[in-house]
Amino acid sequence: MAKRIAVVDNTKIKDMEKKKHIQSLCPVNRAGTDCIYFDGPKLRIDESSCIGCGICSNAAPEAIKIINLPEALDKEPVHRFGKNEFALYSLPIPIFGKVVGIIGVNGIGKSTAIKILANVLKPNLGILDKESSTQDLINYFKGTEAQLYFEKVKKGSIKVAYKPQHVDSIPKQFTGKVIDLLKKVDEKGLLDEMCEKFELTKFLDRDIKNISGGELQRVACAATFLKDADLYIFDEVTSYLDIKQRLRVAKAIRELPGQDKAVLVIEHDLIALDYMTDYVHIMYGSKGAYGIVSQMRPTKNGINTYLEGFLREENIRFRDSKILFNVKAPEKSSEIHNLTSWPGFSKKYGDFRLEADAGELKTNEKVGILGENGIGKTSFVKILAGVDRPDDAELDLKVKVSYKPQYLDSTSEDMVMVLLQDALQKYEVELIRPLEIKPLLLKKICELSGGELQRVAICLALSVPADLVLLDEPSAYLDVEQRLNISKVISHIVEMRKISALIVDHDLLFLDYLSDKLLVFSGEPARHGKAQGPYPMEKGMNSLLKELAITLRREEATGRPRINKEESYKDREQKSSGKYYYA
Repeated sequence: MAKRIAVVDNTKIKDMEKKKHIQSLCPVNRAGTDCIYFDGPKLRIDESSCIGCGICSNAAPEAIKIINLPEALDKEPVHRFGKNEFALYSLPIPIFGKVVGIIGVNGIGKSTAIKILANVLKPNLGILDKESSTQDLINYFKGTEAQLYFEKVKKGSIKVAYKPQHVDSIPKQFTGKVIDLLKKVDEKGLLDEMCEKFELTKFLDRDIKNISGGELQRVACAATFLKDADLYIFDEVTSYLDIKQRLRVAKAIRELPGQDKAVLVIEHDLIALDYMTDYVHIMYGSKGAYGIVSQMRPTKNGINTYLEGFLREENIRFRDSKILFNVKAPEKSSEIHNLTSWPGFSKKYGDFRLEADAGELKTNEKVGILGENGIGKTSFVKILAGVDRPDDAELDLKVKVSYKPQYLDSTSEDMVMVLLQDALQKYEVELIRPLEIKPLLLKKICELSGGELQRVAICLALSVPADLVLLDEPSAYLDVEQRLNISKVISHIVEMRKISALIVDHDLLFLDYLSDKLLVFSGEPARHGKAQGPYPMEKGMNSLLKELAITLRREEATGRPRINKEESYKDREQKSSGKYYYA
């Protein structure tokens, strides 16, 4: 008999008559068994009685999921949040002396898994309203490496340092100056070294509630490093960080484990994940319903397997198609025309000065914008959008512009379906379906998560009648697959409407996958920034990577970009030839 899981989101079917109608459709109920029943006002499904016919889920596809689980999954879940709610099967395994990464889509249980390992969440082993003991976990994982880990936990020989995903919650938990927080957690006596490593010295005396998201992320990483722990856990370390900061944090994490230390990392930036980890677990399943942790793989093999979407050893396909980084076809001159241009200009913002060289855009062109935080990328885009004006030039792009800002307004009481009326009428196939907007239509903007709000904002920007679309950090809050999916959506809209797009982002892999050309910002953060380009991809990437002192190659099987190991033969070869971007 097939084992299955039923997930019911009662918030998406509030009408009691609709619930009763769904119940009346169930063939098991008609035969006299209460498969679909009511628990107060909530609709519930008895998984042991369910035959998997799918009639109820077809009647309410946004609220009900009936999923047949893999046959090999014969155990109860490690943790289930409630009746007909998300279930997690298995856990990632820390390896002492190594950095282990965890990769998977949002809503698949990554954060839940590491919270269990960090002892932040007590698992129930599928028995609701019961917290399992460490001995229960030892018995559950008998014969696996997880058993050895929990035996160490039981003996008290595992101390965990945990950097949470949502660093913006830190000011709600701690008050006072940054330096006071770091002194409080410094168990190694390495405060000065960590402040230097993560570039915290300029804002140590500021109140923690007055620092930016990127500064909070670096403070959280430093605080985790300062703890004397056996297991270090980092949940999404690159959020809010620019490329240079991402590489600095990734390098620090890569160097963290000794023989007696283990590190676990959840990360959506594949280049950073590849750079800092030795092994990876892939998490798969059904988003919002259940998650399974795959066996551990060496990082290169693991990321390639994730992109392929097929676990050979487990014989499980978790995605319909492969993700490949194809070499871009040459431009077709008959389809490309000049769209707009801007003169050289400058703008003062207090002590900061932005300069931009003259540039032009063509139709069917997707231009990535790269550079450090605080170097003027957002200011440049605001000027092109007409939000700000330059000090020394008249700027008239002579085209209609659509602009998605970096920071999104999440306070609106408007319904998503009202905001996206044009997209619903004109772009059902091109935007609504691929961006998975349908489940969000009846929500208010203020009820959306960060990732949901991002997808809605991108959908709105791409649906507005415009010749030029400006997107500021569209990959923020999105998982790997969503980022690559967004890039396909942007490309399709640009080519279909013969328009152009400028995209500010810090994810090198995302921009490599999407961009035809690059605008590169150089200078000194908070003091001076200069925009140059658009350049062809190779020239733009070479300019940036030379400044970062890293080289990128293409991985043979998938074509994805990878950072060469510092001072490796390939790294030295590319640097000596001046080809920092794909020799």
